[in-house]
Amino acid sequence: MKLLVTGGAGFVGSVATRMLLDAGHEVVVLDDLRTGHREALAPDAIHVEAGIHDAASVLTPQAGFDGVLHFAALIAAGESMVAPEKYWHNNTVGSLALLDAVRAAGVPRLVFSSTAAVYGNPTELPIPETAAKAPTNTYGATKLAVDMALTSEAIGHGLAAVSLRYFNVAGAHLDGDIALGERHDPETHLIPIALEVAAERREKLQLFGDDYPTTDGTCVRDYIHVADLARAHLLALDVARAGQHRVYNLGNGNGFTNRQVVEVVREVTGHPVPVEVAPRREGDPAELVASSALARAELGWEPRKPTLHDMVTDAWAFYRTRLVDRR
Repeated sequence: MKLLVTGGAGFVGSVATRMLLDAGHEVVVLDDLRTGHREALAPDAIHVEAGIHDAASVLTPQAGFDGVLHFAALIAAGESMVAPEKYWHNNTVGSLALLDAVRAAGVPRLVFSSTAAVYGNPTELPIPETAAKAPTNTYGATKLAVDMALTSEAIGHGLAAVSLRYFNVAGAHLDGDIALGERHDPETHLIPIALEVAAERREKLQLFGDDYPTTDGTCVRDYIHVADLARAHLLALDVARAGQHRVYNLGNGNGFTNRQVVEVVREVTGHPVPVEVAPRREGDPAELVASSALARAELGWEPRKPTLHDMVTDAWAFYRTRLVDRR
């Protein structure tokens, strides 16, 4: 198929792009490199340096695209609470512009990177796709709005849509000379920050809150390896059906506290990771753990690297390549 990948210079999008190319698809990447990285772009993909709001310039009726994989988004939940307008404009308004272009060009299918943040503080664990949607931060709200728009597009215009609701993505894609991992500026995610502390690039790690109703008082999250996550997008292309909007949670079904993550980082790196407890961040749920039963049954998806140790090991290997590059 000929596919457009939005956000293909980002963490998950760059890995998915490589897998799509390896599977024989033709890929065009739409990424303005505002948060993505030029060196993460696959050399065999065509790159259009433009933002999501300009998708219509690429998705023309004559271009012959068979599908879109939509990764482009701002993702920092904390920032979304202090600069909500950025998130509504980029994540929601930008996605609506993309859907307009998809409809005008007659593109039949779209796979969307949604998020577990749509569930907010869940009322049941592990969380099924049918759980109540009550996001506690603007980031989750912007993604839920797009999910709802996709349902409308499927019903109203026959789009074959699939939303994949991620839990915490970790690890790295390591294949020969290819090393694709997580890096944001500023970095807000626990594992890469902990690795920076282990590498003595940061003085200490802040844990936001130690008074949650969990085993050690810190938040519990479900982690998924980026390669497992990217592979699910290829499977989603196969199950997309005209007039349907399918939704799948993607996680391991096992939760880890923030303190447990720090312990695994210490074990894998062999370095100390000093910790400082900070106040809770507004909008952070106490516990998010997925039920991926539906994805396993309908997509035939199984995580191949389900352990936190595997994810941290790959992330550390990627981080060390960056240390070498910066010398």
